[in-house]
Amino acid sequence: MEPVGAARTVAPSQLAAAAETCGRVAANIRRAVEVRDGVLHSLLVALLAEGHILIEDYPGVGKTALARALARSLDCQFARVQCTTDLLPADVVGTNVYNQREQRFEFRPGPIFANVVLVDELNRASPKTQSGLLECMQERHVTVDVHTHELARPFVVLATQNPIELEGTYPLPEAQVDRFLCRLVLGYPSASGEAEMLAAHESGDRVRELEPVVRRDDVLAAQDAAAGVFVAQPLRQYIVAVLDHTRQDRRVELGASPRAGLMLLRAAKARALLAGRDHSLPDDVQALAETVLAHRIVLAPEADSGARAAVLADALAAVPAL
Repeated sequence: MEPVGAARTVAPSQLAAAAETCGRVAANIRRAVEVRDGVLHSLLVALLAEGHILIEDYPGVGKTALARALARSLDCQFARVQCTTDLLPADVVGTNVYNQREQRFEFRPGPIFANVVLVDELNRASPKTQSGLLECMQERHVTVDVHTHELARPFVVLATQNPIELEGTYPLPEAQVDRFLCRLVLGYPSASGEAEMLAAHESGDRVRELEPVVRRDDVLAAQDAAAGVFVAQPLRQYIVAVLDHTRQDRRVELGASPRAGLMLLRAAKARALLAGRDHSLPDDVQALAETVLAHRIVLAPEADSGARAAVLADALAAVPAL
C-alpha cells in the first residue's frame, strides 16, 4: 500500500540519521549481550516509538543485562529500581520533604525521573507500588500532593519479571500490562552463542565496559522522525479491524484495547523507519502484531494457555489488508 500524492513528513536525511543512530545502539549492545535479532529489533522499535518494554523470561538469560546494555548505550540519565515487597510508591516517584532552613516543603524526585528506568522484578513490588507507575508510564508526568511534575524526554521504562518464581510476587494487573508497548521473551542462546558469551564474560561484566554511543538529541531526533512516518487511512482501518477480530474471538475474554491499537500503530511507524521507509505498510502491522498485542489479550477460562498466538494469527488471516 503506497501512499499516493501524500506529502512526506520525514526527510531522507532524517531516515539516514535514524538508521545510523539505531545501528550504533544495536552494535554496542551486541558487544556485551548475546541477543537474538528479533528481540533486538523489537527493542529498537519500542525505543523509537517511545514505548515501554516488559522483558519476561527465566532467571539468568540476560533480561537485566539487556536492559542495562541499552541504557549504557545512550548518553541519557539512567536509574535502576530493585523491586521488593516493602518498596513504596514514594521510593519510585519521589516525595515532598520539609526544609527546616527555608521552612517549606520541597520535592525530592525519585528514580522515575531518569530517561531510562530499569524496574527489576516488577512483580515483586506490591500492587500499591505497581500502581504508582501507571501515571508515569501513560501520561509522562508524576502527581505528588496535587502538584504535577513533568518527566523528561526520552522516557522509557524497561521492566523485568520472572514467570516461574511466583512466591512472594504480585501478578501485574491488566491496566499495568497494557501500558507496555511490547513484551519480549529472550529464550536461551544458541550453543555457539553461549560459548562465545562464556569466553567474553569470564573475566568480568562486559556491560559495565560499554560507553554511550548516541546522544540524547540523537534519540529524540529518531523518535520525532518515527512519529512523522506517513500512515494511510486504510492502514488505520486495518489495525482497527484486527483489534475488533480479537474482541469477537470466542477464546478471548478481553480483546485488544484501543490503546493497544495506538501502540501497534506507533510501532509500525517505527518499524517502517528502521526499514528506511517514510510510510507504513500492512507488513509492519503483521510483523509486530504478536509482540505488541499478545500480552494484552485475556483468554477465556476454557481456552488453552497458548491460544494467544493462534488468536492473533487467525485475526491477521481473516482481515484483508486493503
